Amino acid sequence: MKTICFRRHICFLNSVKMEDSESQLLADEEQTPEPLLSSLDIFLFSLIAGLLIYWFFFRKKTEPVPEIKPFTPNRNIVVFYGSQTGTAEEFANRLAKDAQRYGMKGVAADPEEYDLSELSRLKEIPNSMAVFCMATYGEGDPTDNAQEFYDWMQGTDDDLEGVNFAVFGLGNKTYEHFNATGKYTDKRLAELGGKRVFDLGLGDDDINLEEDFISWKEQFWPAVCELFGVEATGEDSSIRQFELVVHNDINMNQVYTGEMGRLKSFQTQKPPFDSKNPFLATVTGNRKLNKGGNRHLMHIELDITDSKIRYDSGDHVAVYPTNDAAVVNGIGERLGVDLDTVISLKNLDEESNKKHPFPCPTTYRTALTHYLDINNMPRTNVLYELAQYASDPQEQENMRKMASASPEGKALYQSWVLDSERNILAILEDLPSLNPPIDHLCELLPRLQARYYSIASSSKVYPTSIHICAVVIEYTTKTERVFKGVATNWLKNKEVTDNGHKLTVPMYVRRSQFRLPFKPSNPIIMIGPGTGIAPFMGFIRERAWQKEQGKEAGETILYFGCRHKNEDFLYQQELEEFERAGVLTQLNVAFSRDQEHKIYVQHLLKKNKEQLWKLIHSNNAHIYVCGDARNMARDVHTAFYEIAEEVGGLTHTQAVDYFKKLMTKGRYSQDVWS
Repeated sequence: MKTICFRRHICFLNSVKMEDSESQLLADEEQTPEPLLSSLDIFLFSLIAGLLIYWFFFRKKTEPVPEIKPFTPNRNIVVFYGSQTGTAEEFANRLAKDAQRYGMKGVAADPEEYDLSELSRLKEIPNSMAVFCMATYGEGDPTDNAQEFYDWMQGTDDDLEGVNFAVFGLGNKTYEHFNATGKYTDKRLAELGGKRVFDLGLGDDDINLEEDFISWKEQFWPAVCELFGVEATGEDSSIRQFELVVHNDINMNQVYTGEMGRLKSFQTQKPPFDSKNPFLATVTGNRKLNKGGNRHLMHIELDITDSKIRYDSGDHVAVYPTNDAAVVNGIGERLGVDLDTVISLKNLDEESNKKHPFPCPTTYRTALTHYLDINNMPRTNVLYELAQYASDPQEQENMRKMASASPEGKALYQSWVLDSERNILAILEDLPSLNPPIDHLCELLPRLQARYYSIASSSKVYPTSIHICAVVIEYTTKTERVFKGVATNWLKNKEVTDNGHKLTVPMYVRRSQFRLPFKPSNPIIMIGPGTGIAPFMGFIRERAWQKEQGKEAGETILYFGCRHKNEDFLYQQELEEFERAGVLTQLNVAFSRDQEHKIYVQHLLKKNKEQLWKLIHSNNAHIYVCGDARNMARDVHTAFYEIAEEVGGLTHTQAVDYFKKLMTKGRYSQDVWS
C-alpha cells in the first residue's frame, strides 16, 4: 500500500512537470506567461509530498506499552526477585514452589511487570506476605529489572502497615557494597510500616550462596507457619510445576530454535536489540593474544553494522553462548531419549504469568543447547527433586542428604558436587541408578544466562565494531574430567574463514557507569591486570582520538600485570606504540613470575606513591580498577590507603573515608568480578 502511494506521488509530480512544459509553450506563442503552478506552489507541494513519504516510511512506530499487572488476588505468597544472572529468580521460584507444601499459593514475580504502588493492597488478602529475593549488582546498585521498584521505594510515602514481608539478599563480600540492595529493601519496607516476618537473609556468593539460602529458608518457613497458624502438609514428594506436551505433528516454522523472545527473530532482525532481542553480530576477528604458556587469551571482534547499537568505552557486551554439543548428546544418550522430539512444558497453573520455563515449542536438543544451564554444578533443590528417580536406596539417601540443611548434608554437597565440580551429566554418570524423565530434568535446570564482557574498543574509533578480550576457561577437575567454560570455549571456536560462511554471536550492549572523565584534560590512572586491561584498551584508543581532534588530553597512566613478559603481555605492541606516541604517559607493567619474588600491580603503585598522590589529591585524577575482585581489587585498595597515609599524612580511618568520597564523586570506579 505504501509503495502504491509513493508511485502516485511520483506520477502526479510527473504530470505537473508535463503540464508546466505545455503551459510554457502556450506562453511562448501567446506572449501571456501564466504557468499552471508557481514556484511557491511546487515548493509547498514538494514539502507536503516529502512529509507524507517520511510519515509512511520513516516515522518511528509507536512502541507497545508493556502491560502492568495488578496483584494476583488468589495468591497469598508473592515472591519478587531482583535478578541479573538468574540466581535470585531461581530462588524466588523455589520459595513460591515451597509455599504449596504449606498449603499456600505462591507466585514468583518480576517487579518490572507489576505496579508496586499496589503493594499496600496485599494486606487485603488473608494470610498474605511479600518476599523479596534481591541481588546487588555493580557498585551497590539494584539489578536492571528492580530499578523501578528501587526508585519507587526511594520516592514513596505509601503506608504499608499490615503488609507482611521478608527479604533475602544476594551479594558478594568481595565487593565494597555487600548486599546493599537487600539491606535497603528490608530497611525501607519497615520504615514504610511493613511487618518484618523474618530476619533479613544475607547470602554471600564469595563463600556459598546456596548454603546461605538453604539455612535462611529452613528458618523462614517455620516463622511463616507460626504467623499464619498453618503446618506443613507433610508431602515430601516432588511437586511438578509444568506438564509435558509432545508435538507429533507440528509445523517446524512454529518451533523455537534458540531465539530468546520473538519466534524467528534471528531470521528477521529488528531493532532495538536487548536481552530479549539480541543482535546476531558477525565475528570479523579472532586472534590469540598470548605468545606462550598453556592458556589461551583471545581478542574477538564483532561487527554491529546496521544494528543501530551504540556504545561507549567502558560499557559491557552481553553474549548468549551455546552449550557444548558433546555434553548435550551425553545427556541424551545417558537418559536414552530422542533429543529431536518437539515438546512444550506448559505451566500447570494457568493463571501464572510464566507459561513456559523457556521458549516453547522447541526440541530437547535446543533446550539443552540454548536455554538450560547444563555445565555448572546443580543446586540442592535439583538434587532433592531428582532423588525420587534413583532406584538405589543409598544413592537416593545421599541425594536427599545433600539437599538438607544438616551439617553432614552441607559437607557432602560441598565435597561431592562443588569441590569435585560435577555438572548434571557427571552426576548422571556417577549415579547409575538415577534415571529421571528428561522433561522433569529440563523443568528443574536453571536458564543459561548471557555472559558479560568489558568492551575493549572505543566507539569513536570503531563505531561499527565491538571488541572482547577474554581468557578461555579449561582445566581438569578432581574427577579427572575436563571442565570447559561455556562462553569462552564457544567464542574460541568462532573462527573467521574466507569460505563465505559467517559465524555469528547473539549479543546486546549493557550500559555502564565505568566512564572516562567528562573533561579530557583530567588525568586517569588505570589498573587492570590480565584481561582486566579490556576496558582500558577502549579508554586509551579514545584518548588517542581526542588528541587527534586537537583536545588537550590529561596524563594517561596504565598499570598492567601478567605472568611472563614473553608469554602473556597482552596488546604489547599496541601499548608500546601508544607510549611512543605520547598517548600513554606511563606504561607500568608487573611481570609476576619473571623473578624469584612475585611482583603485582599494587607493588608498582607503592613504588610511584608520591606521583600518584599528587595526581589524585592535587590534579583531580580519576582512578579505574578492572579485574579480579577477590584479591587484586582489595590489594589495590590497600595500596591506595597506604599511599594516603604515608604521603598524605592521613590516618587509616581518614584514608578509607577519603577514597570512599572519591567513589561517591565518581573518581574511583571499579569494574570487577569474582
